[in-house]
Order: sequence, then structure tokens, then C-alpha cells
Amino acid sequence: MSSTAVHFGAGNIGRGFVAQFLHASGYEVVFADVSEELIGALQAQPSYEVIEVGDGARTHVVDGYRAINSRTHEDDVVAAIAAADVVTTAVGARILPFVAPVIARGLALRAADAAPLVVIACENAIGGTDLLRDAVAQHGSLDGAVFANCAIDRIVPEQHGGLDVTIESFHEWVVDRRPFEAAGVPTPDIHGITWVDDLEPFIERKLFTVNTGHAAAAYHGIDRGWTSIREALASPELQAEVRAVLAETKTLIVEKHGFTDEEQQAYIEKTLKRISNPALPDTCERVGRSPLRKLSRHERFIAPAAELVERGQTAWDLLNAVGAALRFDVPADAESVELQALLASGRPAAELVPEITGIEPSHPLFPHLVEVVELRLSR
Repeated sequence: MSSTAVHFGAGNIGRGFVAQFLHASGYEVVFADVSEELIGALQAQPSYEVIEVGDGARTHVVDGYRAINSRTHEDDVVAAIAAADVVTTAVGARILPFVAPVIARGLALRAADAAPLVVIACENAIGGTDLLRDAVAQHGSLDGAVFANCAIDRIVPEQHGGLDVTIESFHEWVVDRRPFEAAGVPTPDIHGITWVDDLEPFIERKLFTVNTGHAAAAYHGIDRGWTSIREALASPELQAEVRAVLAETKTLIVEKHGFTDEEQQAYIEKTLKRISNPALPDTCERVGRSPLRKLSRHERFIAPAAELVERGQTAWDLLNAVGAALRFDVPADAESVELQALLASGRPAAELVPEITGIEPSHPLFPHLVEVVELRLSR
């Protein structure tokens, strides 16, 4: 009997990264999504292609899947979870609380002798699976499930319709093995996963290098009138700004996690090459979307800046990138509209800093953020 994986989120990361690896591992993938358009397309089309670009690029065909509209056919998703081996998500951390009740219902219906359900939230968030586990616990028992945090890294540029996904060949999917050891069960055999005993170094290295560098390039790029990330980074001045940001996060990563200076610098160079890849055209506007999330307390700018100042270091270039993010004014992006409305509300910077960044007045980063916000308000 083949194994089954229920995957929440049929977007580009879901189809092009997580589902493709599950399919390559022999799982029947059951997509669950609220998008009638996506689910309808998956139901109408028996396969799609994942087209890699970059070193060692290949094209993969994903087929044999099912697709369920989780808004209109929730009971079918619950039944699929009750019989599944694995549940994964790629919906965005803020959507996890809406997925949790469905998982809780599925867990409650599993056979008493069923193997533990493996749950991995593949989100760009530290402790994403912990967030999902805590949300599931509010709706039912966690018995019969193993929840494991992970770090994912694969660039998916803006797509142009259809189910096929163009994606970079580089990938990293690192998953914490400790929950499986604690439960006394083996880790699942899933292609592409690296199992580790300490996930935090890999999560923070990726978040504070790839995500920080990508977003810094986007905000500084759009601030200077560039359209694409590649064109922006081709500008010596802008690349110098991004490298300065990554030099600050490098200091933190090396000191905190024990990577050598050479290891982290090589990772930075690889990152800059990846986000500048001409075969993966991406826009500053797309990468900069959701600025409120990207400026939040545990995200790519504020988290490393806060830790640096706590350690007696400076974070001037990270703060400069925060200033550029505050100027991100894109009417098509809901968070950009919300951010600009906050900044135009007439409230003082000292009130806005905790709301936007989660940094309280007692924190040593607070006065520096107040200066950055005041500078934005003065324009």
C-alpha cells in the first residue's frame, strides 16, 4: 500500500517544492486549498511539471495526486488526514490557525493502531510547526501525531499562470529529528530532507541571510527605482548596501551558532548568486510584499538587529534596511497599505515602533528604531 501525504497549500512552494519531494518519495499527494481556481485546475489536469533552473537543473513530472477544496469539502480533507501518513503545509504562518481545526478533526478519527501522523509546517517562520501544534491543541488531542519543525530554502520567482512551476535547482529542507526520537518512532523516508538534532542554527542562518538579503535588496531596490532584484544587485551601490546588512547578520550567526567566518561568507556569496540568477527573474515589488510581517519581532530585520544590540554590537545597516521597508508603498499589497496608513495616522514614533516591530521601550534597540520611524514620518 502506498503512503499518503496531505499537503495544505497548492501554491508555487506547495506544488514546486514540498509536493514534488513527497511525490519523488513515493507518496500520493492530496492537495488541500481554499482556492477554487487552483483546486479546479489540479482536478482537471492529471500532472504538472516542476522546471528547475541553475546548476544540475532537471524537469520533474508530478502526477497521481488528488485535490480537495478545503473550504467546501472539509469533511473530505478530514477523512484524508485520518488515513494519511504525513501532513505538510505551505500556507503562510498566519494561516496555520485556520488549518489547525481540520487537522485536529482528522487526528480524532485515526485508527487506534495507526502509526503516528507526521506533521511538518513548511513555512518561512521560526518554529512554524510549534505554532501549528499549539493551534491544533486548542481544538483536540495531540495524541497520535509527531510535530517537527523545519527550515526550508528554495527560491520560487513570480510565475505566469498554469500549474507548472519554474524553480531554482538549489534546495534545503532541514527537519528536527528530536521529536521522532522522543516518540520512539523512525523518521519518514522523504527525499530531500536533512535530519538534524539542532534546527536553530540552520533556521537562523537561512532567515538572517537569504531572507534578510533578499528583502534588503527589494526594499533598497524599489526605493531607488529598480524593478528587478537582479538589476538592483547589479548596481555597485545597492549591492554594497546589501553586503553591509549581511556583514552584520554574519557577525551574529558566527558568534551565536559557531559557523566559521569562511563558512558564513561562502553562504553569503552563494545567496547573492542565487538571488541574482538571471534565469530566476524576480521583482523588488514581489519580494517586498507583506512588509508588516517582514518587520515583525522575530523576522529577518528586527530579530538579528535586536540580538546584535543585546550583544553590544551595532546594527546600523539593518536599521537602514528597516527605513527602506517603511517607505515600501505599493497599493496592490494589503500590508503595504496598512503600514502606510499607520505611518500617516499622526501617532508618534514611540507608539508606532512597538506596534510595527514588537520592540518595547525597555529594549536597547528601541531608541534607534524610534529615530528610523521619525525620519520616515518627517518625509
